Amino acid sequence: MKGELTLEVPLLDLKKQYDQIKDEVQEAINDVLESTQYIMGEHVEKLEEEIAEYTNTKYAIGVASGTDALLLSLHALDIGPGDEVIIPTFTFFATAGVVSRLGATPVFADIDPVSFNITAEEIEAKITDKTKAIIPVHLYGQPAEMDKIMKIAKNYDLKVVEDACQAIGAEYKGTQVGNFGDTTALSFFPSKNLGGFGDGGMVLTNDKSLADRLKRLRVHGAEPKYYHQEVGYNSRLDAIQAAVLRVKLKYLDEWTEGRQRVANTYDKLFKESGLDEEIVLPEKKVKNSTHVYHQYVIRVKNRDEIQKKLKNNGVSTAIYYPRPLHLQECYNELGYKRGDLPVAEKACDEVLALPIDPFFTSEIVFVSENLEKAIEIQKGV
Repeated sequence: MKGELTLEVPLLDLKKQYDQIKDEVQEAINDVLESTQYIMGEHVEKLEEEIAEYTNTKYAIGVASGTDALLLSLHALDIGPGDEVIIPTFTFFATAGVVSRLGATPVFADIDPVSFNITAEEIEAKITDKTKAIIPVHLYGQPAEMDKIMKIAKNYDLKVVEDACQAIGAEYKGTQVGNFGDTTALSFFPSKNLGGFGDGGMVLTNDKSLADRLKRLRVHGAEPKYYHQEVGYNSRLDAIQAAVLRVKLKYLDEWTEGRQRVANTYDKLFKESGLDEEIVLPEKKVKNSTHVYHQYVIRVKNRDEIQKKLKNNGVSTAIYYPRPLHLQECYNELGYKRGDLPVAEKACDEVLALPIDPFFTSEIVFVSENLEKAIEIQKGV
């Protein structure tokens, strides 16, 4: 190795983040405790206003998780038994699980090998007379090609739910994600770019009627209280989570810039060392768009061996995702087989998420040097 530095590098260092905002967070939590209003209330309402303003959307509806944001979105769009929803096979399970929970059928589509996002061509090829909706996922923080996807949706009269659970603040051709589909799901899981101290989520929409229905669905379908217009869910955002998120939101742009700095530095170091000849670096697919780097994901052959060597040298990594959704056991009945969606299947064998945190400095060089060392050992150099 070039340096003498020895570190233990986590995938994400939430302790450093907390230390930066500890006093503000404790004050916000104490405010909730003093109010004794723990579910919904003022902090939730203000967070909804602030997120709507941040994303340039008209309405933001706080819910219990990112999964619920997807579930309630589909419900509000009347997706149910007999319907098909086209989704990427290369994503977190919730994107498919919510479709199944409503009695609809997920139809899995392959991905672009550069962005890892669903492609418009794949979507159009999967459309049948049962197709009712599309869920494009802005994976790892990079927007899907929404102009092409929205054109298809318009041509075939399909609903669109953006899964931006990894992509708050990302822009597609100058417009923030959340402003293309009928609704958009956000997640505030602790490891997200804007993460709470537990589960939490939000639905964005520019449609007032959808916003009103989503607000009703999250409280058992009641409007007013105890008068139930439909069967809904218990999916309310806790006030403590909202209070914490309001503090963090003020720092989100700064943290996003930090993530982009780390990603750009990785790119520079990997190119200088020649590692870019051995690994595939993440690329921005669309010009005039922003990547918020929820994850910095490379592709590398012999991925599992490289991951083990990095772990042994103190570098944490993760695999997002080791198996595509169409090959998950719970979807055997849909009849997919290996080879059906080859781009995603290959990605599952090669992707490796490196540590990325807005506070990293010397850690970036440490990761780069250890990745170079692991690949040299693997090659027998």
